[in-house]
Amino acid sequence: MLIPHPLLGLRDAQEFTYLGDARLIDRPDPSAPDAEAAFCDYVFLRDNSASVHRELWFHEHGDRSWLVVTRDTITHEVLGAELARDVALAQNRCGK
Repeated sequence: MLIPHPLLGLRDAQEFTYLGDARLIDRPDPSAPDAEAAFCDYVFLRDNSASVHRELWFHEHGDRSWLVVTRDTITHEVLGAELARDVALAQNRCGK
């Protein structure tokens, strides 16, 4: 499987380590009134759908960047990749 690294071009997936759902970028607010329940959901409840999914991948054997990879979990087709930093900054600008 090839991952289109936004800075380095196509890279073999063996260069990366898979972390999981890209929603891990959205940590709950620890000062929110429902913080305990929100963190419980954040840590233990994950979707495992057979469809297009956004995932976190770490370029361990490369530039050591984090990517958000959009991938179809049925066909393993990679539909795109973005730097996780850019995704997190965009979410923060949108008030997420």
